[in-house]
Amino acid sequence: MSLLKTSALNGIAVIVRTGTSLVLNKVLAIYVGPAGYALIGQFQNALTMVITFATGATGNGVVKLTAEYTTDVERQRRMWRTAGLLVFVTSLVGAALILVFRDTLASTFLHNIEYSGVFVWLAICLPLIASNALLLAIMNGKKEIRRFVVSNIGGSIVSLLVTGTLAWQFGLYGALVALSVNQGILLLVTLQQALGTDWFDRHSLVGSIDSKEARRLASFVVMAATTAVVSPLSQILVRSTLVDRFGLIYAGYWDAMWRISALYLTLITTTLSLYYLPRIAEIRQWPEMRRELLLVYRTVLPLVIVASIVIFLARDLIISLLFASDFRPMRVLFAWQMAGDVVKIGSWLLAFLMIGRGLVKSFITTEIIAGLMFWLATIVCTQLFGFKGVAIAHLVTYSTYAVVVAALTISTPGRRMAMFSPDTQDSA
Repeated sequence: MSLLKTSALNGIAVIVRTGTSLVLNKVLAIYVGPAGYALIGQFQNALTMVITFATGATGNGVVKLTAEYTTDVERQRRMWRTAGLLVFVTSLVGAALILVFRDTLASTFLHNIEYSGVFVWLAICLPLIASNALLLAIMNGKKEIRRFVVSNIGGSIVSLLVTGTLAWQFGLYGALVALSVNQGILLLVTLQQALGTDWFDRHSLVGSIDSKEARRLASFVVMAATTAVVSPLSQILVRSTLVDRFGLIYAGYWDAMWRISALYLTLITTTLSLYYLPRIAEIRQWPEMRRELLLVYRTVLPLVIVASIVIFLARDLIISLLFASDFRPMRVLFAWQMAGDVVKIGSWLLAFLMIGRGLVKSFITTEIIAGLMFWLATIVCTQLFGFKGVAIAHLVTYSTYAVVVAALTISTPGRRMAMFSPDTQDSA
């Protein structure tokens, strides 16, 4: 499926997600306030790490290898069975650990042991969440875009209904519980979509581990685990810096700004995951990769630039519609955040090459550099420029990240050749 067709189909899901997010943001702004936003952001960072490890960090590997094994159905199934058993074991172990350490987790991430019950709900739903993530990864790799989109639309509707209802009834505690169970409930929608395919059956997903496929998945596990730790941890450190320097409410303003970025960039990032990552896995020569890269840049960057300008110009209206009047101090973040988002997407187009071609060492290096730099740049920039310094740090981080990623992927003929070597991950 072409980039434009994938974008069009994914656009339907994004429209639904945007509509539900607008309503949900308003509900959360009313019932949890700026300080509540900071705690929700903290919990979402923890959730990202937990879910990644509960799925064995196999998501991108399953997407990539499913696309790569398109003509070898039996090998696809061996890889799926390997990933399926890994997901089953790691999700059960993860659920047990969450139950045992629920008080510590509540104290560490939510600063209140009374929220330990939230982690009980998360532990209960973790195997369902992990199973849903595995099925979605297979759909992505198989290019079942329509079914993937339907599942995402279902997820948006479930999130609105469950989170909105629980936040309305129980405030911040209800919103946190909803975040714990939403993706588990979504498994029902994903299963319904998977049942309509010719690849979904028990024998394709349940069985023993294939050692060769396990080794191939291992490199993606390392990359995903790095992202699962570095990215949320850097955000937690940035948030802690803002709390110490400006207070919990200002940390909530930053979380609200981050949520706006995530909302409008969803169309781009999900299209990259749906179209670009499987496409990279299929390509065998640099000239074809170069053409694909230029096509994506010409299509994606203008969209991001236009969207960023519109959001900056409409920032007061957006704050009013999505949040509430007490969120107005966040308006100082928009200009720098939007500029940083443009550079971020430009750099991610190159970063996807590292994932799709299995450049493990390069990917880990850039992830650690970006995460550490965002935190350190926030410390420096907030000292120099005040609260808006956190958005300036965002731009500085991804400007540096773009240069480093280019140097590690396409800057020289040797780097370009390395992406297509027989043992890519060792040559990275």
